[in-house]
Amino acid sequence: MADAPNTPISPVTFRPAAEPVTFNGTVGLFSGPRTGVDPSSFAVLLAGPWGLEEMCTRKFWRIISEKLADRGIASLRFDYPGTGDALDGVDFGSGLSVWSDSLVAAGDQLKALSGCENTVVISQGLGAVIAARAAKDLAGLAAMAFLAPVLSGRQHLRELAVWSGFVDENLGLPQEQRVRDRVSIASFTMPDEVAEEVRKVNLAALDELPAPRALVVGRVDRPADREFAARLKSLGVEVTEQSFEGYDQLVSNPAISKLPLPVADKLVDWVASLPASTDQCRTNPLPVSAKALASEGFRETPIRFGNNNRLFGVFCEPLQPRMGATVLFLTSAYDRHAGWGRTTVTMARALARSGIASLRFDTANAGDSPPVPDLPEQVLYDSCQNADVSEAMDYLKSRGLGPVVAAGRCSGAYLGLQAALADARIAGVVSVNPAVFRWRPGRSVEEAIVNGTRRLEDYGQRVLRAETFRRLLRGEVDIRRAGMNILKGVQGKIASGLLRAFRGILPEGQAIYAMFRTLRQRGVPVALIYSENDLGLEQHDFYFGHDGSGFARFPNVTSTVIPDADHNLTPEHARAAYLKAIEEMALRVTRIHHPEAGTSERDGSLAA
Repeated sequence: MADAPNTPISPVTFRPAAEPVTFNGTVGLFSGPRTGVDPSSFAVLLAGPWGLEEMCTRKFWRIISEKLADRGIASLRFDYPGTGDALDGVDFGSGLSVWSDSLVAAGDQLKALSGCENTVVISQGLGAVIAARAAKDLAGLAAMAFLAPVLSGRQHLRELAVWSGFVDENLGLPQEQRVRDRVSIASFTMPDEVAEEVRKVNLAALDELPAPRALVVGRVDRPADREFAARLKSLGVEVTEQSFEGYDQLVSNPAISKLPLPVADKLVDWVASLPASTDQCRTNPLPVSAKALASEGFRETPIRFGNNNRLFGVFCEPLQPRMGATVLFLTSAYDRHAGWGRTTVTMARALARSGIASLRFDTANAGDSPPVPDLPEQVLYDSCQNADVSEAMDYLKSRGLGPVVAAGRCSGAYLGLQAALADARIAGVVSVNPAVFRWRPGRSVEEAIVNGTRRLEDYGQRVLRAETFRRLLRGEVDIRRAGMNILKGVQGKIASGLLRAFRGILPEGQAIYAMFRTLRQRGVPVALIYSENDLGLEQHDFYFGHDGSGFARFPNVTSTVIPDADHNLTPEHARAAYLKAIEEMALRVTRIHHPEAGTSERDGSLAA
């Protein structure tokens, strides 16, 4: 096991994260039956969706696995090759078979880990296509569940193109920065060979029994899902139908996803109600093990750490001698630790090739880390997340991996600053597009995300574009919402001008200035990075000036603006700037804490 020593025992009983396992160049998470519950005679294999839908449902699938475990049912979820935490450099010459073969390999792992010969597959979205293709090679397949299945590949790709356009528009991406020539959404790009095969898929014309029993959880607005259920019945499959209430709210945005827990409960009830197999699970299954995955210049190990191993993450280390501080990546919103479009995975591996180690992890109740009992469901911008960062620091300290630089974007950028304030062991911070420096008590996170506006300057630039006029004529612009956002921006400008003279005595201003004074006194370097016209610049400009001149009294702070970049750093030049800032901070912190390493040398390993 790749588990870290537990932190001191707390009176709160923490649920451990699922146990990591590695196989075939990818990472899986195994959830065994809960202790004290009679084990089922079968186990569940989860075939997830792809792209933005996968990121939005990551937490939902963790909850399903936990509910299964509570009913005595083991399960395994995993990343398809080239996605999530899996290794890159995959040859997709065989197209969709690369992913369906990985599902078969995951099924073999599940049997070995659970001791069960009979399995149930739960699939969603594109995962339904992958599962249907793999079904004939999944020995002991007792039943399959299809959640919002992709039935027509051609229609699915068209929907992805429309959905991608909405995402790009919401991010404010100009046309020249949008991916047009490939299947792509939210910086996830489908391999061309896979896309070509998906385009030919017609699951509604299935002519073989994928399993003797099936559950179809159809979208309420999709008659095709009901027709698919009828098709399975015609093939002799015993079919149960349920409604996927709340599907659109689940997959719209990982930051504000509404989890359809009744759907999860009904799904688990269906699995638990399946007839027991005469082949009972072995009592001596294979021990769960997570060996490191290695590729060019790096080695990664999925780990659990914290109190009762409640947090899940991936430690990435260089194959060459280590240089620079260790980087602690903090997640944005409820994105999984792999990052938006796998940005964090890509950066972690690039840093390792430069000799810099890193840990990326999910804070409690985000992605694959269970929630802390008795805390509110909404944990973003809450001080409770400081405890998660502290336990990550405990893990890195136990491995002798100091000093540590915290890096994050959006809510992760805010958390990095707050955690550095709360934990003096954080030696440096790279904060990208923090929405605020201080979260106003009582402010709604959902309202801020849904109704958050771009800066007024951004609207001014956009209204002059010919593209904007064309979209207005086509009715593609929500004029009322845009008008309200512009009005809010104008009102904010007026209020900002009136209050500027009193910013130092405002409660918010006092807290912000006090935070930066504390970090200055500790000698903690802070790199603030903003995308051009990012909303977070409003608070930055109000307290420190648009040119950052207000940071003159805080020489430990640098402020940089990336031109032609969106909030999520979609363009390559924006991501490169972020990566460079992290690398420079890691080396800078090392020179501060290890002056014997020299001022510019990059050779030689560092002691913790």
